[in-house]
Amino acid sequence: MIGRIDEVVIDCAEPAVLATFWAGVLGGVPAVRDPAWHYVDVPGFTRIALQRVPEAKTVKNRLHLDVVVTDIAAATRAATELGATVVGDAHSDTAGSFQVLLDPEGNEWCVVIPA
Repeated sequence: MIGRIDEVVIDCAEPAVLATFWAGVLGGVPAVRDPAWHYVDVPGFTRIALQRVPEAKTVKNRLHLDVVVTDIAAATRAATELGATVVGDAHSDTAGSFQVLLDPEGNEWCVVIPA
């Protein structure tokens, strides 16, 4: 073992906006390290940090968060009320069911019910 995950960092334009969004999705309270670095200590998970970067997001994420829920439709509605955007239809396969969403800056993530 080399080490352990300290935090998951999401590059963004508006750290305060995304900290509030992710706190609404995962729990916890948005916190500020400095204007370019906000974070949420998620209960039962590692810290989610939001780091301001100068460039805009231009392609699909190579890494995304899967958020376990008990009801895909209800979770999707709640996420859109927080500012998420729905991408396509919900899917089901041998791994379970999921809905792809975008956070307010276009980062992909999913609500999931594992099989």
